[in-house]
Amino acid sequence: MKIQNSQKKDALIIGPALAVDTMIFAIREGKLCVLLIQIGTGPYKDQWALPGGIVQIGETLDEAAQNVLAKKAGIKGLHLEQLYSFSKLDRDVRGRVVSVAYFALVDSDKFSVETMDYYMAIDWKNVEKLPKMAFDHKEMIQYGVKRLCAKIEYSNIVYGLLPKEFTLTEMQSVYEAIVGHVIDKRNFRKKILALNILVETDKERTGQKNRPAKLYQFRKRQLVFTD
Repeated sequence: MKIQNSQKKDALIIGPALAVDTMIFAIREGKLCVLLIQIGTGPYKDQWALPGGIVQIGETLDEAAQNVLAKKAGIKGLHLEQLYSFSKLDRDVRGRVVSVAYFALVDSDKFSVETMDYYMAIDWKNVEKLPKMAFDHKEMIQYGVKRLCAKIEYSNIVYGLLPKEFTLTEMQSVYEAIVGHVIDKRNFRKKILALNILVETDKERTGQKNRPAKLYQFRKRQLVFTD
């Protein structure tokens, strides 16, 4: 009797490419903005995109996010938080690509951004008035803003948008830029102080039209979630 060998050679597994995209948010002229680069060639020529790229062999996701941000936006050493994975089948016309999005909040005045020759421009854009976007990056940004609006309710995530010492009015302006509307002053102060993420200093902001305002600082300038 002839016995057939049912074992087969291991099949080569070919899956989708894995990418990372970085959302860097900042407050500019009272508006929530995101850092974008303008593509110079290919099917997405002239469109804008988040700094991102394919994860290379030997890179972790975190390392890839840091590397593409440094290479394509000139920003190094920034703490990035992983946000969400985007995997729609048609999100990239060039092929099947799954992307893991990262985000961070920064003081844009502290960074001098620059990009590669492949890209036409790099700039901060108002999240409410985005230019024509490549891939599904508009959807990414909208999701990032939604998550950011949720996180400010139970964390100190805005520490990256404020100086070491600040007034509650200055902090409220940051919150209003993020949510996109005016917040009641009394309710805001009551809720923020109840979160126990701030420490009152013994200093005041003077030299303004109104009476001197107390200065506060964060208990920790790293991400902390409240109970």
